Amino acid sequence: MTLAPHEQLPDHDRPPDAEPAPKVRRARTTPPWWFALPALLLFAFVVLVPSARGVYYAFTDWDGLDPDFSFIGLDNFSDILDDPDAMQAIWHTLLIAVSITVVQNAVGLLLALGVNSAIKSRNLLRVFLFAPAVITPIVTAYLWRNLLGPDGAVNSVLGAVGLDGSQMDWLGSPQLALWSVIGVIVWQYAGYSMVIFLAGLQSVPKEIHEAAAIDGAGPMRRFWSVTRPLLAPALTINLMLSIIGGIKLFDQVYALTGGGPGHATDTLSTLIYKDAFTLGEFGYSIALAVVLTIIVAVVSTGQYLVLARNERTMS
Repeated sequence: MTLAPHEQLPDHDRPPDAEPAPKVRRARTTPPWWFALPALLLFAFVVLVPSARGVYYAFTDWDGLDPDFSFIGLDNFSDILDDPDAMQAIWHTLLIAVSITVVQNAVGLLLALGVNSAIKSRNLLRVFLFAPAVITPIVTAYLWRNLLGPDGAVNSVLGAVGLDGSQMDWLGSPQLALWSVIGVIVWQYAGYSMVIFLAGLQSVPKEIHEAAAIDGAGPMRRFWSVTRPLLAPALTINLMLSIIGGIKLFDQVYALTGGGPGHATDTLSTLIYKDAFTLGEFGYSIALAVVLTIIVAVVSTGQYLVLARNERTMS
């Protein structure tokens, strides 16, 4: 029997037509922004509002106590330019920041290279060298204040080994006090830089060094061509922390010398403290704080852009 085309029996071997798959709605991958709203409001209340109000006081003659004060415009900032102590403090701030950045990171890198070797006591040395970084800065400052005093341990040791001519008033001499402060800070935080560099060194694959050695590269060549480019992120972090910390430095300077002798070691931070809480010139001191903030922002931003470009170049 022959069937008409429209009467053909169904083909049971042919799979039924697939139904169209339902559209899947893409799930949200980021939480709504309003989850951060409570934290943003708290941050604004604790940080942003007081900071904005403080900037306003920089344009007044407020003495910190009297509720009646006057708006004086840019007079405080023009006074900074005419104040030799303020200009000297700015110079000291920049000198300390640059010196700490260079010396501390150089020493930290050398220490990291030393304790990254296969010596048996490397773990003990790491702990010993990093220990000063965890001591409170005030404690460190008072410790070195006693060591560097006219009758301190440093001069006693120099006298004991026959170097009487090298005995100095390390913190009382206008020529030596600032460099003594820099030395104390480098002593305390070189181990901190060492740890960051050490983390970078341990991330360098040993196979690359072995391949470079097989190709005939010496230790210095391997460091410059292999290790140095791979240390770029660690170097960026260390330089940023050092320069910003050096610009904002206050604790050690005030505890060691109080900004003296005279104004030989005054930084912007110590001068801000003196003008505000000793002289009662809160408006002027806040203007100095605004200048310090601008210096930190400009220096850190410029440094970051330069280091980020160099990091991309070396990678």
